[in-house]
Amino acid sequence: MSQKFVPAFAARGAAPALIFPGRSAITYAELADAITRRMQQFGADKKLIAIEAEHSEHCIVSYLAALEMGHAVAMLPPASCSRSEEFDLAFEPDLCCRRVGERWMVVEALPQLRNAHRELHPDLALLLLTSGSTGGAKAVRLSRGNIDANSASIAQYLGLVSTDRGCLVLPLHYSYGLSVLHSHLAVGASLYFPQRSILGEGFLDGLAAQECTNFSGVPYSYELLESVGFRERSFPRLRFMTVAGGRLPPDTVRLYSRHMRANDGAFFVMYGQTEATARIAYVPPALLEGNEDCIGVAVPNGSLWLENAEGEEIRQPGQVGELVYRGPNVMMGYAAGRADLAGGPTTVVLRTGDLAAINGQGLFRILGRTKRISKVAGRRIGHDMLEEALERLGIRAVVVGDDEALHAFFCGAQEEGEVNRALAAAAGLTLLQVGSRRIEFFPRLPSGKIDYAAVQARYQADHRQPKQAASIREAFNQVFYPKKAGMRDSFVTLGGDSLRFVQLSLALEKILGEAPVRWETMTVTQLSDLKPVADEKPAIGADLLIRALAILLIVVQHQTLWPIPGGSAAMIVLMGFGLARFQSGALMAGDVKRVLRPALQVLVPYYLIVAVYAAVWGEVPWASVLLVGNFGFAAPERHSMVPYLYWFIEAYCQMLLVIAGLFCLRAVRRFVAADPFVAGLSFLALALCARIAIPPLLDMGNRQIFTLPWIFYLAAIGWSAAFASTTMRKLLLMAIGVAVFTTFAFYESVWIGTRVKYLMQIAVLSGLLFCPRVRLPFRLKAIVLPLSAASFHIYILHRFVPELVMAPLGTVLPSGLFSLVAITGGVGLGVIVWWLQGRLLSFLACEKGNGILHVLQTYIEVRGQRST
Repeated sequence: MSQKFVPAFAARGAAPALIFPGRSAITYAELADAITRRMQQFGADKKLIAIEAEHSEHCIVSYLAALEMGHAVAMLPPASCSRSEEFDLAFEPDLCCRRVGERWMVVEALPQLRNAHRELHPDLALLLLTSGSTGGAKAVRLSRGNIDANSASIAQYLGLVSTDRGCLVLPLHYSYGLSVLHSHLAVGASLYFPQRSILGEGFLDGLAAQECTNFSGVPYSYELLESVGFRERSFPRLRFMTVAGGRLPPDTVRLYSRHMRANDGAFFVMYGQTEATARIAYVPPALLEGNEDCIGVAVPNGSLWLENAEGEEIRQPGQVGELVYRGPNVMMGYAAGRADLAGGPTTVVLRTGDLAAINGQGLFRILGRTKRISKVAGRRIGHDMLEEALERLGIRAVVVGDDEALHAFFCGAQEEGEVNRALAAAAGLTLLQVGSRRIEFFPRLPSGKIDYAAVQARYQADHRQPKQAASIREAFNQVFYPKKAGMRDSFVTLGGDSLRFVQLSLALEKILGEAPVRWETMTVTQLSDLKPVADEKPAIGADLLIRALAILLIVVQHQTLWPIPGGSAAMIVLMGFGLARFQSGALMAGDVKRVLRPALQVLVPYYLIVAVYAAVWGEVPWASVLLVGNFGFAAPERHSMVPYLYWFIEAYCQMLLVIAGLFCLRAVRRFVAADPFVAGLSFLALALCARIAIPPLLDMGNRQIFTLPWIFYLAAIGWSAAFASTTMRKLLLMAIGVAVFTTFAFYESVWIGTRVKYLMQIAVLSGLLFCPRVRLPFRLKAIVLPLSAASFHIYILHRFVPELVMAPLGTVLPSGLFSLVAITGGVGLGVIVWWLQGRLLSFLACEKGNGILHVLQTYIEVRGQRST
C-alpha cells in the first residue's frame, strides 16, 4: 500500500475492495471517492486523529483518508469508553472519529486539550496500543515506511494477488488485523467482513458464498472453527489460511496444515509483534511438517538472530537466547503521552522479549517470554513452555506465578490434583510449588489473546501459603542435606537421583497420602498446595514397586541360588529410567558435575565397606578401590577385590562416567535434545551391537555378565521408556524389548534362570510403559515404599547377616531356616540402617545439632558452591 494510494485505488475501477453482508461490494473506485470526501473533514495541518476501529466502511475510509493526508492515526478499540478516555488524557488527539448513537462522526478534541504541546514528527503515521496481555500497555509509534514495508513483505511470502479475497474477523485496532487490511489493499485484493462471530449463524455459509481465498485468525479463532465444523465443509476457493497472535497447539497446526494440503491449499504459521508493524517471521508451508512448534524464518527484507544475556549472538542450534529482529518494519519507538510523538526513531533493532532457539533447519522456535518467567527453586521456568506441556496432556491452562510458586488456571474436566501433578512434572518442581484452579473461561482481550494481566491479578488475590509447606520443605532438606531447599526448588533442580527419589517419595506419601505423578518436577510450593489424598488404595509409581521387588529377588538369589535372577537387570533398567527422568536436563546442558554428584552417596558407603575388608584381610583390594573389580582379572579369593556382589556399584559408576563422557560432546547433546526417545533407540542399537560383538572378543567366562558391554543396553531401554511419550512409541519400544529379551532368553539359555532373568524384564518394561502408577492397599504400600527407599542399603549390607552375624549358626540351623533368617535379617538390617540415616539427616536438617555441626554444614555448603 503506497503512501499515496487514492490514485491507485481509482485506477482499479470496478474491482471489489470491501465486502460487507447485505450490500453490494464497495469497489476501489468508490473507495477512492469516499476517501477523498473524508479528507476534506480533516484539514491540511498534521494532526493526531483517534479512530474507534470497528468493522465498517466509515472506519476504514476515515483511517485511509487520514493516512493519505499524512496525519498520524491512533486505532482504538471500539465501544471502549475507558480505553478511549485514557488515550484522550494521555495523547490529546486533535480529532476523534467514533460512532455516536447510530451516526459516525468526526469530533474535535476537548478545548482544554488543545493548549498542550502539539508537535508531531513528520514520519509518524500510526499509533497502536500494545495488547497488554501481560500488563503495562503503551503506544507503538509506526511510520509510513513501516506500514509499506510490512505490507509488501506479507504480500510477497503469502503470494497475494489482486484476485484474492480475505475473510477478516480480526479487530482493526490489532496490528495483525490491520496488516491483513494493508496487505490486501496493497495488491488490489478484496476483503470480506462477516461482521459476526465465527460461532454466529451463517458464518461458514458466508465464507463459502463470498468465495474467500484466505482466512486469517488467532489460535482462539481455530478453536471456534473446530467447534462449528469448519473442516467438514468444502471451500473450493480457499487457498491458504494463516495464524498468528499466539501459539497454536502443534497438533492443531498439523491438522490444518494437512487439511489445507489435502485441498490444494497452504497453512501459514506466523509470528509478529505490534512493534514490528505486525509480522516478523513465518514458516514456509513446505517446511511445516515436523516443525509445527516453530515460528520459522524472518519475513522478506528482515533478519532474525538470538542473543545471550551478554548481548552475544548465538549461532548453535538448540541454544536458548532472546529473539532479536531487524527490518524496515521495526517501529519508531514507544510513546506514553503526546510529548513523545514529536521525537524521531529511537529503535534500530527490536528485542522481542521472547526466548527462542533455532533448529537444524534454520527455523526459530519460541520457548517463552522473558517477562513470563518465574525463578522457582533456582530455576528459570517459562510460563509459556508450561502451557505447551500441559496442552500436550490435553489440559487447556493459563500459567502464571511468581518466584515462589506457579499456578495453572484451567478449563476442562480434569481434577485439580491431576493438573497439579502435570504442572509440577512439566516445571521440574514439586507439588509444594504448584497449584491449580478450574475456571469457566479464560479472560481475553479484544484481539482474542489471553489477558494474562487479569489472570495474574486473580492469582495474587487467591494465593495462599499451603499448610503442609513446612513439612514438605523439611523432607526436602532431610533428603538433600546439607543443601537447603527453597520454596522454588524441585527434586530435579536440586540434583536428585534415583536413591533420593524413593526416599523423598516415601516422605511425600506420609504427608500427602499419595505422591503425585511426576512430582519430581514440581516445586516445594507446588507440592505444598496439594490437598492430601484419602484413598484406601493409593497409587504409587510402578518403578518404586519394581525396585522393591528387584531388591528382594537379589537378596533371595544371593542366599538360595534359586533360578530367579533378574533383580539386578531390573535395577539397571531403572537406572536408565531414572537418569532420563532426573538428570537428562543436566546431561543435555553438559553439566557433568551434576550428573556425577549422585555417585558420591553410593561411593562413600562402598569405600567404607572396602576399607573394612582391607582391614580384615590385611591387604588392599585395589581392583575394588579403582572400581574395576568387574573386569574379570581380580578375585575375592585372592583378596584383590571385595565379593562379587558389589560389581553393581562398579558398573553403575562406570556407566555414569561413560554417559557423562558422551554428553561432554556438543554433537551428542544436540542429537539427544532434538528427540531424546530417538536418541535412546540409537544408544540401544549401539549397546546391542556391543552386547553381541564384544564379549566373544574378551573372554571372561561368567564374569562377562558384570561388564558394561553386557548390561549397557538395559540402561538404554530404561532411558527410552522414560521418553516414550506416545502410544505408538510405547508400542514400538515394547516390541523391541520383547524381541531382544526373548532372543537372549532362548539364545543364551545356559540354565532356566537365564530365561527367567530376561523374560522378567519384559514385565518390567511393560510396567514402566503401560502401568506407570499401581494402586496398592495402605498396608502393602507401607511395606513396598520402605523396601524401595532402603534398596541401596539392603544391597550393600544384606550379606553381612549370613556371612558375619549368623556364621556360627551355619552348622546348627537347618538350611531352610538359616536361609529364611538370613534373608529376613539382611533386609531388616538394610531397612534399619536406612531409617537411622534418615533420623540423623532429619536431626541435622532441622538444625538441632550443636554449633560444630552448624559450622560444618556451612563449610560444606560454601565448598559446594565454590566447586559449582
